[in-house]
Amino acid sequence: MTAVSPKILLRLQFLVRVVRKECQHLASTDQRLFAEPFSPQRAAQLQTDPDLAERVEAFVARFGRLQDTLGDKLLPVLLLALGETPACGQNKPASRLAKAEHSQL
Repeated sequence: MTAVSPKILLRLQFLVRVVRKECQHLASTDQRLFAEPFSPQRAAQLQTDPDLAERVEAFVARFGRLQDTLGDKLLPVLLLALGETPACGQNKPASRLAKAEHSQL
């Protein structure tokens, strides 16, 4: 395995910090939103409870942001650092996830 370039290492370090922060934010929202089970009754309250609606919106946004950061940013750089070269069709998130799973990441 060849040495990883300093530029790639710096990018990986940055992305790991971003992912950690996004995980912390998601965990915080998760604790507040799911302190009690999310039932059909709570879902019905979304129209009348703006605080609950904001927590749900924050959870969905933070989950999506984390998913995008992992799949679109961190994973491609990590695979590159591990010496994987993107082949035709591997620019799709599902292909990257399959490659990471195959590499047991």
